[in-house]
Amino acid sequence: MSDVVGWKIGLIGLGHMGRPMARNLHKAGATVTVSSRSPGPVDELASEGMAKAATPREVAAASDIIIMMVTDTASVDLVLHGPDGVIAGLNPGATIIDMGTTKVRETRQWAEEVAQTGNTYIDAPVSGGQVGAEQGSLSIMAGGSAEVLERVRPVFDVLGKNITHIGNVGAGQVAKTANQSIVAVTLAAVAEGLTLAQRAGVDPAKVREALQGGFAESRVLDLHGGRMVERMFEAGGPARVQLKDVDQALELAAQVGLEPPTLINIQKLWQKMIDHGWGDLDQAGIIRVIEEL
Repeated sequence: MSDVVGWKIGLIGLGHMGRPMARNLHKAGATVTVSSRSPGPVDELASEGMAKAATPREVAAASDIIIMMVTDTASVDLVLHGPDGVIAGLNPGATIIDMGTTKVRETRQWAEEVAQTGNTYIDAPVSGGQVGAEQGSLSIMAGGSAEVLERVRPVFDVLGKNITHIGNVGAGQVAKTANQSIVAVTLAAVAEGLTLAQRAGVDPAKVREALQGGFAESRVLDLHGGRMVERMFEAGGPARVQLKDVDQALELAAQVGLEPPTLINIQKLWQKMIDHGWGDLDQAGIIRVIEEL
């Protein structure tokens, strides 16, 4: 039996990541309460036996651990604050876990704010995409006190396989920002390589097959490279979110006095994808931008 049996866990944000994460916690025996901006996913999970809440405050009131899996920093701010926000509904001893990709400075500010209420806040962003969320094999990059992380470790064990305590609050978001920088560049590199093969009269599917097992092998080449070859651009991770993460990485870089040349140039490609109206396509759709060059 899972160590989370009977635990009261709330999950806010039921997109392509949050929904399978909620399902895995429910299957593991936790009492899961869910909320999202769109009622459809909430009703869907309620039909599977989870409790639904109308507001983040109601989620907090029903839970000891509250997971936020929302799109951006502004969304986290909205979920946390106001009369219907999570902070207003916290039970004594509650822990808030932000598992989305959020700005570092704001993360640390919110952790201090929550600490003043006598509760705890940690950042634990993830990598692995929708497939990892569905399989419970996410990579989790955690920031916060070792004591709190150990307490919520059973939750992470349900959701992921590679769980790393990076450091204090905010350190998880630094790691995720680095991750997203690498992913953004790698996606473009894979798209360039496959487009080069096609322009040279060689089957890009065969090139991708040949590269797997060599130094160019990566999960991006495997998963997104496959989508590029098969022209499967239905959104898993939408391009607009990738651009948001790149912009966030550039903002953090500016704060620490770094001018990352590769990321600065890659940002232009992602912006071009959005400008074309392709923001809701899967990130693999970056190959369409490369093909136009």
